[in-house]
Amino acid sequence: MSSPVLGIMTLYLNEHRALEERSIYRRMILEGRKRGLDIYVFTPADVHSGGRQIEAMVYDEKKGWSREWRTFPDLIFDRCRIQRNHRFQQLLAFRQKYGHLLFLNRPLRNKWTIHQTLSEKPSFRQHLPETVLFQDMSDVNRMLKASSLIYLKPINGTGGRGILRVERISKEPNTVLVQGRDQKRRIISPRRVHLSRLGPLLQHWNMKDKYLVQKGIQLQLPNGRVHDYRMLVQKNGEGKWELTGCAGRMGAEKSVTSNLHGGGQAVAMERLLKQWIPEEELRSEVTATAGKFGIDVATFLEDTYGALCELALDLAIDKNGHIYLLEVNPKPAREVFARIGERSIYSKAITQPLEYALWVYRNRSEGSEGIVSKPSPRPVTKAARMKRGRKVR
Repeated sequence: MSSPVLGIMTLYLNEHRALEERSIYRRMILEGRKRGLDIYVFTPADVHSGGRQIEAMVYDEKKGWSREWRTFPDLIFDRCRIQRNHRFQQLLAFRQKYGHLLFLNRPLRNKWTIHQTLSEKPSFRQHLPETVLFQDMSDVNRMLKASSLIYLKPINGTGGRGILRVERISKEPNTVLVQGRDQKRRIISPRRVHLSRLGPLLQHWNMKDKYLVQKGIQLQLPNGRVHDYRMLVQKNGEGKWELTGCAGRMGAEKSVTSNLHGGGQAVAMERLLKQWIPEEELRSEVTATAGKFGIDVATFLEDTYGALCELALDLAIDKNGHIYLLEVNPKPAREVFARIGERSIYSKAITQPLEYALWVYRNRSEGSEGIVSKPSPRPVTKAARMKRGRKVR
């Protein structure tokens, strides 16, 4: 009997066919082989114009990477991240044309829609920072009156790109400190700006309907660096959600985000949390609550948007141990666990999707036990967005 075939779908980074996670894919291919799973890597650009074959990237321990023509896989693991170019348009066309194929995971929506969706569940609301969709400067001014710290985030941003931190200066009531990163993830020079000049400063960022205005949470450590936590939840070999691990992240000097790609540092969760919350009992409670919360969020989003196999949750924890969800990432990286020396968790983060793929393959027939038909995404109308946009907390 032939092995089930898993196609890992990604996007090239440039016209030279560079891939961002080639080393991860290599390891997945080798681990899949041990489990009787045939894996290759492809992008929408590799699909033959006839639509029946794919010029796939395959890996052999002796020969290394090579290409060969392959038929379409039995399952597709979508690892494509947002790009602003023609390659992303190719991806959208692929998803539309081949949406009938068996995917381990389906796309989520933008940060604003995810925030609104999660806000529908009462138990989640206490974990969501107050957030509105940017329409004009009145949204920023209103939030700054209620909170001394706010963040401006692109609704489709990744890796900390384009995020701004705006904080009122206590000794200068009409002055704010603006910090952040540009769209290329470069740290921009901090600027002290009078409130009357904040609008003109932000004008060239083209934020209308593309940015969130979010209440900030004070997360600066004694060394002045911001921190948060990256939690990874994945489906296991029985098709059930499971907490794989959680690690701390500490931002680079002068950075408003903790992203590793932006120079952040990975720190074991317990070590970082101990610096932040001295009480051992509270720390234990926070850890347990965070784990349950992660599973609940993944379950809810899958019920809403369709098949998922893994999610990363970026969490903030205040001094009182209250947990806030900053962001949900459906295409998570895994290196944070390698960087803190958690080799077993890192290995599990790589192999869990393979175990889940085998489970899906065994139960792939419609109506089989454990395979549940997922509802279509619930549309959010413009009227609903406008109605809820300024009230969601």
